[in-house]
Amino acid sequence: MRPDGKPEGLRQSMSWLHTWSGLLLGWLLYAVFFTGTLSYFVDEVDEWMRPELHRSVPGPAVATAERALDAMQQLAPGAASWTLNLPGPRQTAVQASWRMPGAAAGRGGTQRAQLDAATGEKIEVRETRGGNFLYRFHFELYAMPRVWGRWIVGTATMFMFVAILSGVVTHKKIFSEFFTFRPKKGQRSWLDAHNATAVLALPFHVMITFSGLLLLMFMLMPWGIDAVYQGDTRTFFAERRGGAMGPGEGGGRRAEAPPGAAPLAPIAPMLQLAQARWPEHGVGSITVQNPGTTRATVELRQGGSDSLSGRGGSERLLFDGATGEARSLPPPRPPSAAGTLYDWFTGPHLAHFAGPATRWLLFLSGVLGTVMAGSGMVLWVVKRLPERRKLGRTPRGHRLVEILNVAALAGLSVAVAAYFWANRLLPAGLQGRADTEIQVFFAAWGLCLLHALLRPHRRAWAELMGLAALAFAALPLLNAATGGAPLPVAIARGQWSIAGFDLVVLFLAAVHGFIAWKLRGTAPVAAPARRPAGGGRPAQPVPQAQEQSP
Repeated sequence: MRPDGKPEGLRQSMSWLHTWSGLLLGWLLYAVFFTGTLSYFVDEVDEWMRPELHRSVPGPAVATAERALDAMQQLAPGAASWTLNLPGPRQTAVQASWRMPGAAAGRGGTQRAQLDAATGEKIEVRETRGGNFLYRFHFELYAMPRVWGRWIVGTATMFMFVAILSGVVTHKKIFSEFFTFRPKKGQRSWLDAHNATAVLALPFHVMITFSGLLLLMFMLMPWGIDAVYQGDTRTFFAERRGGAMGPGEGGGRRAEAPPGAAPLAPIAPMLQLAQARWPEHGVGSITVQNPGTTRATVELRQGGSDSLSGRGGSERLLFDGATGEARSLPPPRPPSAAGTLYDWFTGPHLAHFAGPATRWLLFLSGVLGTVMAGSGMVLWVVKRLPERRKLGRTPRGHRLVEILNVAALAGLSVAVAAYFWANRLLPAGLQGRADTEIQVFFAAWGLCLLHALLRPHRRAWAELMGLAALAFAALPLLNAATGGAPLPVAIARGQWSIAGFDLVVLFLAAVHGFIAWKLRGTAPVAAPARRPAGGGRPAQPVPQAQEQSP
């Protein structure tokens, strides 16, 4: 209802909905967008945060696989299975895992090691959560039960979806104004920036928000599964994947005498056959069941897929481990139409299919989404500056939003940079090292909140953005100084997982540095003094630098 008592129109109602649905959970949504965007390079973050792996320089795939299999015979000779994830564009070392007979089910029974791709030697790496912490934080948060975190993020995502749709309705000239940007116009400039970043990547914003809800759908709306499967989610997900089975599943064990010992057949002919079938992606992993026996099988899995269907799932080839002969695999049951549609919607969110160019495009779209969320929070403050000038003071609610904006937006960048710095500066053998890195992240974020509380608003923005820019820009130098492969060396070796991280943080440094430079480039301007209604001495002017949002 408008102040004059007349009912509001649709656009006015949507404007109110857009404003408050964006504000109430805007700081959380910004953190989800920021860490989710960085998660498009989660493997690159993992590689960078374990500099011990940087000395692993992959050679020909056949030689790498042969050395890794030889190493497994020394590392886990009595294992029930071996799995080797071979190096690729986003990985420099061989990731080995194995399960011993009678091991506990799930991840707890799996042992892991990193192998040098050139020598097959085991590499001792530092303890770290790496990029997985940022990835998990963007949909589970931290220091709370996972279900709680997912419910909170799911609720915030729904608010985000409402804010996007209501924003489109609110701005009737949103597409025409996309081509208009008026700098140094205060509120108008911030609205132009908000509109431009929203429209430029609008399909991405809708996709990433809706697909995020779909990924949490089975938790947020479990009633269909409960009704049909009586809560048996494992059966539901197995059927949703099309009933695909791993090696050795579904056929049972043959009722015959225990297997005899037998050496593993040469892997080279198997890899050559797989390479001829998958010339673009090659072999991504090797799984050996019952190694060293006459029942051994070797499964080769394609190194990725360009398909959205099956979440980028890859093809497989199966061989007899003792003779090297190819075996036939039971054809997987084709997924349902609903399952395929689900994969099409959620595939771009997970980006398992994405090559380097597509991944960078998704990352840049995520950056635009992050800017959209941040500029919306700043716009809320800027739109209320005229009201504050009339009052001659800053209401407590407005000041609270200013502080939270600085801490949540600029402070998060400082916290992420501090997380990377802690990874290199903490002793490699420190007990509980991974948890300490995360504690540094939250401690830095908390200090940024204190800084925003104590410093004038505009100066707090400039100082934290400048600090984030310096911290990000120095990370490639820190990498080279603490045992990592320097950027020129990584590029020369073709270690793009390491070089990619350095390039991303340099990009972030440039963005934060530009913002800090723009904020410091505007000198404080005093607002006109107001004369009291009854005459007398004018009130003291309030510097706009403290009243004006960046």
